[in-house]
Amino acid sequence: MPFWSGKRVVVTGGAGFLGSFIVEKLRARGCSQIVVPRSADCDLVRMEAVERLYRDARPDMVIHLAARVGGIGANRANPGSFFYENLMMGAQLMEVGRQAGVDKFVAVATICAYPKFTPLPFKEEHLWDGYPEETNAPYGLAKKMLLVQSQAYRQQYGFNSVVLFPVNLYGPRDNFDLETSHVIPALIRKCLDAQSCSQPLALESPVLTVWGTGKPTREFLYVEDAAEGILLAAEKYDHSEPVNLGSGMEISIRDLVERIVQLTGFKGEVVWDATKPDGQPRRVLDTSKARLLFGFTAGTPFEEGLRKTIEWYRANHLL
Repeated sequence: MPFWSGKRVVVTGGAGFLGSFIVEKLRARGCSQIVVPRSADCDLVRMEAVERLYRDARPDMVIHLAARVGGIGANRANPGSFFYENLMMGAQLMEVGRQAGVDKFVAVATICAYPKFTPLPFKEEHLWDGYPEETNAPYGLAKKMLLVQSQAYRQQYGFNSVVLFPVNLYGPRDNFDLETSHVIPALIRKCLDAQSCSQPLALESPVLTVWGTGKPTREFLYVEDAAEGILLAAEKYDHSEPVNLGSGMEISIRDLVERIVQLTGFKGEVVWDATKPDGQPRRVLDTSKARLLFGFTAGTPFEEGLRKTIEWYRANHLL
């Protein structure tokens, strides 16, 4: 695409789950100058590392995906570090980007920034109507500061930055570490690992323990659809008003577990641990702005996305 021809693009988090698909799609669009800083060499929490990145890469555009993130358990265990590291990464990257005169800064925030009891479906204008769900509030608020900074910088400096709010992502290459993963990869791993470890003559069936009651609902977006939405915004959207990215599909955690159990062929018992937190009661987005402003609509049916994710885990982890 002519838009990307000759552009130098920094993709923070470009070696991660979502970032790897962003980089692939950039290359497919004809972008040949892509810089992916690696955390081992470039700690974006440190200002000197951010300044060195801009000095060495000289980007025309920054797509900021890097985050310290995890599921409910990780958020409960690391509220301070999640807040500080995400806040510092975003604030410093945007400030030095402004100083360096980058043409555009695309920031990816999080659905966790929305208030705990947001009316359904979540509309962008509801972002400031209350405090986020407590277990992930520090992470969500740190990411929401990207929106404050973006709007303030556009007002004072005319800095072109956009902030996108995607729902929970899933798909191949996701994080399947049970200590830090989100619900879909955690469930897939538990189901498939239990089958691979079970013995045909075992007296006891494997048990799948799931946090909470199963009553909360969530919306999920397939990772390749999310990557496409982010790049469409990079190409076509030049305002600082927040924009949701989602699929528009709502499913309860209980129904999600049943679907994954069926698709993985798990034959054991499902146990609900109601002593563990449910998180936010319901989540489903109004995605009309993304469709109207830059033509994004999610294209992957949920069951198809789950099948692809399950097959990827089987092929790459059950060796």
